[in-house]
Amino acid sequence: TRLVSFAEMLLQLKVVLSSFYGPMLQPTDGDITIGGVFSIHSQISKPPLSFTDTPEPLICSRINFREFRFAQTMIFAIEEINNSSSLLPNISIGYKLFDSCGSTLPSTRALMGLINGQERTLAKICHGQSSVHAIIGASESSSTIVMLQISGIFQIPVISHFATCACLSNRKEYPSFFRTIPSDYYQSRALAKLVKQFGWTWVGAVRSDNDYGNNGMATFIAAASQEGVCVEYSEAISRTDPKEQVARVVRVIRSGSARVLVAFLAQSEMDILLEEALNQNLTGLQWVGVESWITAGNFANRKYSSILIGTVGFTIRKAKITGLREFLLQVNPRQDPQNTLLREFWEASFDCTFQSGLQGQNQCTGSERLQDINNLFTDVSQLRISNNVYKAVYAMAHAMHNMLKCGQSGDVMNLSCNWKDNLDPQQVVKHLQGVNFTLQSGESVYFDRNGDPVATYELVNWQRDQAGDIVFVAVGSYNASEPNGKQFTMNGINITWAAESPKRPQSVCSESCLPGFRQAAIKGKPICCFSCISCAAGEISNSNSKCPLEYWSNEDHSQCIPKVIEFLSHGETMGAILTTFSLFGASLTSVVLCIFFQFRDTPLVKASNSELSFLLLFSLTLCFLCSLTFIGRPTEWSCMLRHTAFGITFALCMSCVLAKTIAVVIAFRARRPSNTVLQCSAPLQRTSVLSCTLLQVVVCVLWLTLAPPFPYKNTAHASERIILECDLGSPIGFWTVLGYIGVLATLCLILAFLARKLPDNFNEAKFITFSMLIFCAVWITFIPAYVSSPGKLTVAVEIFAILASSFGLLFCIFTPKCENKIITLHFKGKHRSMHLKHLFAISHLHIVIWQTLLSKASDIQGKQNM
Repeated sequence: TRLVSFAEMLLQLKVVLSSFYGPMLQPTDGDITIGGVFSIHSQISKPPLSFTDTPEPLICSRINFREFRFAQTMIFAIEEINNSSSLLPNISIGYKLFDSCGSTLPSTRALMGLINGQERTLAKICHGQSSVHAIIGASESSSTIVMLQISGIFQIPVISHFATCACLSNRKEYPSFFRTIPSDYYQSRALAKLVKQFGWTWVGAVRSDNDYGNNGMATFIAAASQEGVCVEYSEAISRTDPKEQVARVVRVIRSGSARVLVAFLAQSEMDILLEEALNQNLTGLQWVGVESWITAGNFANRKYSSILIGTVGFTIRKAKITGLREFLLQVNPRQDPQNTLLREFWEASFDCTFQSGLQGQNQCTGSERLQDINNLFTDVSQLRISNNVYKAVYAMAHAMHNMLKCGQSGDVMNLSCNWKDNLDPQQVVKHLQGVNFTLQSGESVYFDRNGDPVATYELVNWQRDQAGDIVFVAVGSYNASEPNGKQFTMNGINITWAAESPKRPQSVCSESCLPGFRQAAIKGKPICCFSCISCAAGEISNSNSKCPLEYWSNEDHSQCIPKVIEFLSHGETMGAILTTFSLFGASLTSVVLCIFFQFRDTPLVKASNSELSFLLLFSLTLCFLCSLTFIGRPTEWSCMLRHTAFGITFALCMSCVLAKTIAVVIAFRARRPSNTVLQCSAPLQRTSVLSCTLLQVVVCVLWLTLAPPFPYKNTAHASERIILECDLGSPIGFWTVLGYIGVLATLCLILAFLARKLPDNFNEAKFITFSMLIFCAVWITFIPAYVSSPGKLTVAVEIFAILASSFGLLFCIFTPKCENKIITLHFKGKHRSMHLKHLFAISHLHIVIWQTLLSKASDIQGKQNM
């Protein structure tokens, strides 16, 4: 198999060599020679290969007016430069033009003709210097690649005006290649953004089966996938394919459900596809075109209007070349009577023949006027690719101008160049890479490091004018140098869609889901094909994912909205009630404090250990007020304050109760009055209260230093809302603070229980015991309630525990004393009751006991001093 393939390759090479002939247009000599390769003919006959007979020469036919205009534009630019006194002064440029027939074999033939000259004999001595210094062309990517595989060996610079394959940007493989048309890498990505912009997620695709089409379509499919666009089918055709293959591709397009067709085709493949589409009456599709054919005037005729009307696609920007039309209209076979190409062009333009004696055909005279006809050669209203040829010639001229250091002698009047007999191709490539100039039209020309220009496109739409002819209307633009999101812009011009409809066509695999339903992928099908299922909580329609963490779906599941933020605020009912009770408790405690202060000199207040009572009332006021720190939006400071303030104030409160309980127990259990007085002294009580409270302060300081509480958004407990709460930071610190308060309360309860056998009329220990029972019951039930309460109820439970325990201490310890004092002040003799007598007796017993203890202690102390 390898031997057969190698033999076929040799036969193809033999075809190239045997069919070689000179340039299609008469070459001109110059100091610098530029070669040109254009697809002047669009059809080629491939002879059968045989191992026994000499291969027949390749025959190119069907002249392409557009490509012939490109060739003439190159000649026009060269003559314009030769007539310039500022660019390459005293240096003339010659040219050689060849026809590639849009195929790789003639392209190889053309390149060999440009490099070696026109000699066909192998006996001549080969010289290392090429006959051309640079090459303009070719018009196809595949032909250009074939040329570069040979010219790259000699490092001859090649500037293409129409080869857009992204593969040509590889500087390692093609170091001497440049182009004045953007790479298909940018066009393919622009097409993907275009399709997404118009809301088409389900498209068909057809491409040329060559480097241009295959590489371009591969890039488009990859970019479309990133944009969420799916390709239903991707078919390839070649102009050499049999009609049956092209017919099959059209049938695939007809049977597809996609209403948008991306045609990544060269003109030759587009031509045969349209012929077959016309045969099968393929209408109603929205065509999306590429720069190779989107502004080709030969397709914009009434023949294909029913198929292509409404087409959109990208093309390079339109330009105006001053004097080109006048130059084109001067083309005439009389300029070179022996040139068969000019005669062929003239015959095709005027539908006549120079051969005499042919029946049924008009005779060409050569005096016909090109001004009287309108074809792709004379139409200069859409100079896009022609402008690329024009820029390529000028880029080469500027590179040569810089390399030869023209006009750099310092003498303004002496605009000369430092001519060299042998121009190093590497130096030409180096200076070509660095060109940066501006044309007369104001357009800047330069190349990036890959030899590519800046990728800018116009979005054109095929519309009808008032005369019914198809015109190309620019409706948008694309600039690849802009950041994402700003590359694609629309001009605000109304677009004509397929079948001349003013309404944009729809092309989706599955219709959008109704509100309340979401997309579900179908196994074995692209992501654009889906079924609709009911949205679960937190999901929205037309989305395969849930809402972000801090968002939730609205009622109809049409969009994600911010979750409700929940915390115990002052404005809601529960917060207002707890705030009211907290302020009421603090106020009531303050009233009791004022009463005690007002009657501080009375026996009842003195008997109640006034200093500890005042301190206890103060701490209870703080306990009531600290609950306010739990209400409101959690902040960093409030989170640190609420738990530490609660811990310290309750530690102070329990320390006072503990000191009061110890004093009562010692007073009634001691056998020696002297020791009792010392142990119940005020300094000792102050020290005990301060020590117990200071220990809690140390614990809180360590907690705040090592792992302080902080605000936290709890999204795990309730999926539809965010609970703002205070994270404990260190659970150990929290439970240590709470446990220490529990230890103090337990000691108070135990000591008060030990004093249960006091005289019946003295009930101070009983009141403390009852208050501690309430306190411990509240906080024991608080723990499971705190752990199990959801959301803001956790804070409410903690506030309730604080208020309940504070009210329990206030009512149990101080209410009886205040009641006694008020009854004594407002006593009416005849309206006494047995209950009032009992309360008065209790109060009187307080005074008697404390006075007896103090007097005995004084007597004993006096005897010791004597």
